[in-house]
This record gives sequence, C-alpha cells and structure tokens, in this order.
Amino acid sequence: MSGAHRTPPGRAGRLRLRHGLDVAERGAELLEQKLRILRSEHQRLLRAEQEAARAWRELLAEAESWLLRGLLLGGEQALDSAAAGIGAAEVTVRWATSMGVRRPEAASLSVPARPPTAAAPANTALVHAEAAYGRAVRAAAEYAAAHAAARLVGAEVSSTGHRVRALRRHWIPRLREALDRSDLALEQAEREDGVRRRWAARR
Repeated sequence: MSGAHRTPPGRAGRLRLRHGLDVAERGAELLEQKLRILRSEHQRLLRAEQEAARAWRELLAEAESWLLRGLLLGGEQALDSAAAGIGAAEVTVRWATSMGVRRPEAASLSVPARPPTAAAPANTALVHAEAAYGRAVRAAAEYAAAHAAARLVGAEVSSTGHRVRALRRHWIPRLREALDRSDLALEQAEREDGVRRRWAARR
C-alpha cells in the first residue's frame, strides 16, 4: 500500500502509477472471476456434503438396528466372538486440485474379508449388522471427504473475497488518488513552466 507514496515525481512516476493501477484492476477482475467459480463450486460441495451426511446417518441407524437385534438374540458374547480376528477397514482418499484448492475428491473403503479361522456370526442379525456397518463406514468416509472438501473450498472463498475487498476498497482507490495527485502536479508544473517561458520571452 505504501508503494504509491514512494513513487518518483514527474511523468515517470505517473507511468508507474498508471501501470500499477492497471495491474491492480486486472487482478481484481481475475479474482472476482475466480470468486464466482469458487462460490458456485462451494454451493455444490455443500449440497454434496448434506446428501452424504443424510446417507451416512440412515445407514448408521440401519446398522445399529441390526446390531441391537443381534445382541438381543445372542448377547455381547456373540458379538465379541463374531468380531474376533477381523482386520481393520482401510480408507483411501483421492485428492484433486481445482482453482488453486487441493481438496478430497472421493473416498473409497476396503473391508477385509472374514478370515477362515474367524468364527461366523452366531445369528442372522449379526450377519446383517456386519454388512450394514460396512456400508455405514463407507458412507462415513464419503461424508468426511465431502465435509473436508466443502470446508477447504469455503476457506478459499473467504480468502479470495478478502483479497478482492482489499483491492477494491483500499489499494485501487489509493492508486487512483495518487494518480490524480500526480496528474494535478504535472498540470501545475506545465502551467508554471509555460508562465516562465512567456515571462522569459517578454524579457
């Protein structure tokens, strides 16, 4: 912001100010274009996040319902027996970069197969619960990726908006004021020079 105050006097300074103003105005236009695209993308990601959250909650409720039935039929011992020896699921997140924002694009889940040595679930409800929790965990991973993507793009919307406002409300007006002062100073210097030349010519 202080660059305008260090501008050299005369036409060279005016050219520098004019160039700085052109660059700032072009930069503001480009940032406004980026902001429009980012806002549209952010709205899309927010809708995707809401849909992913709804799907996750529904699948989780279904899984919990099957688990409750399984526990009522076989007790906690049946659950412990069915879970013994089962490996952990692995989540893989695919990342993408658009408009300068690196964000999760998709999440996939890998559920290990039940090993031959592991005991089978003691009742059908626990079999359904196992499958339902697999779907719920997959939905949770997709929701987490959608939430992170919306948050990251939202942060870029906010940051870009701040930069646009700084240019439009502060930097560009200051450059214009400095350019106006430079124009006035040049006009005054030219008038004074003209007066001196006429005075010298009369002598």
